Amino acid sequence: MRESLLRVLLPAVTLLIALAIWQTLVTQGKIPPYLLPSPAAVGAAFLRNGAQLWSGSLLTGVAALAGFAAAVLLGTLVALLFSQSRLIRLSGYPYAIFFQTVPIVAIAPWIVTLTGYGLPSVIVVATIISLFPIITSATTGLLSVDRSLVELFRLHRASRWQMLWKLQFPTAIRYLVTGMKSSSGLAVVGAIVGEFFVGYSGTQHGLGYYIRSSSDNLKTDELFAAMICCTLLGVFVFAAINLLERLALRRWTES
Repeated sequence: MRESLLRVLLPAVTLLIALAIWQTLVTQGKIPPYLLPSPAAVGAAFLRNGAQLWSGSLLTGVAALAGFAAAVLLGTLVALLFSQSRLIRLSGYPYAIFFQTVPIVAIAPWIVTLTGYGLPSVIVVATIISLFPIITSATTGLLSVDRSLVELFRLHRASRWQMLWKLQFPTAIRYLVTGMKSSSGLAVVGAIVGEFFVGYSGTQHGLGYYIRSSSDNLKTDELFAAMICCTLLGVFVFAAINLLERLALRRWTES
């Protein structure tokens, strides 16, 4: 009970001290609001634009989760393919690295041409940015099987499918979850970057739009409020994966 209380109380006290120092620095240092807003100004921006930030967070969250889900599905399928043949792995792995290193700014116009402005383009950007950790972690997991177990399966004349489903895939889940944790934050970043470059049409505006418009108009209090929403969104996705790991994947992820 005392340990649980400390886990909540100590971070809360640290946050209050940090906010007090921040507020004092801005007030006593007479720092212009467009350079660094005070915590009170950021709080006022939250209250003033709460509805817009909430709808923007929902839109960015939908794009991030859709891109993340697509990355997990596509990355796992590619990893399964890589694990079945060294020839395929050597042929395809360099291209996985290539697509990871292509600057998203360079291919954004092509993505817009392909899918148009709006949510699909943002999902594609989030998928591209969050895909590579899934491929590498899942491939590593599928290839990290105990050799003695492989020999045992072969001794019992297990088929390739039985080897994959009953031996390789359970081993890879722990690695896949690790890749998902790394990829979850990238999916949120990818959605925001996508909104920067391809955005939305009409009245739909994600957090990336608010960050860009606030920065252009030197409204740093609203910029900080949008950034905090982005951070909370990333924490939410990461916590959801941790919860999934504890509730549904504990059997394979506990060492």
